[in-house]
Amino acid sequence: MAERDVKSNENTAISLDELLKAISTDKTGRKLPPVHSWNPERCTDIEMEIRADGSWWHEGGRINREKLVRLFSTILRRDDDGKIYLVTPVEKVIVHVEDAPFIAVRLDRAGETGPNQSLAFTTNVGDIAVAGPDHVLRVETDAETLEPAPYLNVRAGLEAKLSRPVFYELVQLAVPNPENGGKTLGVWSQGQFFDIGPAES
Repeated sequence: MAERDVKSNENTAISLDELLKAISTDKTGRKLPPVHSWNPERCTDIEMEIRADGSWWHEGGRINREKLVRLFSTILRRDDDGKIYLVTPVEKVIVHVEDAPFIAVRLDRAGETGPNQSLAFTTNVGDIAVAGPDHVLRVETDAETLEPAPYLNVRAGLEAKLSRPVFYELVQLAVPNPENGGKTLGVWSQGQFFDIGPAES
C-alpha cells in the first residue's frame, strides 16, 4: 500500500520524478533485457505457470525465491500469437498465465488532484508503471456477477491486475467523466481520463 509520506495529498503535491525516486526499489538504474530483439528458434514447454494470485510455479511446485521470480519477470514477452514466454537469446519457454502476469500491489499519486495528476502503480515484481498513453488502465466487468476486473498495461502487452486494496484506493480517486455528463466514473493520469465503472444512480 502507498506510504503517506510519498503520496500527494490535499495539502501538498509532490512531482512525479520525486515520487518515482521515493518508491523505486531498484536504485541501480538497471534496464530490462532487450527481449523484443531476441528471436530464438527453440521453443519449449516446461510447465511454467503464473497463477491468478501472482505466484509462479514450475512442474507443480511453487517458486518461492523472490529474486528468481523477479529475474524471470524481466524476460517475459507476449508474442503475436497471444502467448506469454520467458525469452532468452537461445530459447523461449511457454508460460501458462491464469489471469495476468503481474499484480499491482501499490498505488501512489503525484501532482495536483485532477487532470494533471499522475498515478503510479507498483507490481508484485517491482515494476513501476504510470497510467497514461503508454500504460493504459482498463476495467472489464463480468457480465453475470458485475464484478470489476481492473488491469494496467505494464509493458508491451504484459498487464498487471490491480489487487483489491489498490482498486479500492483507485475508486476513492474517481470523479465523474466530463465527456458523458458523469454517467461513468474514472480517474485522471498523465492528462488522460480512464473510465473505471458506471456512476451509481
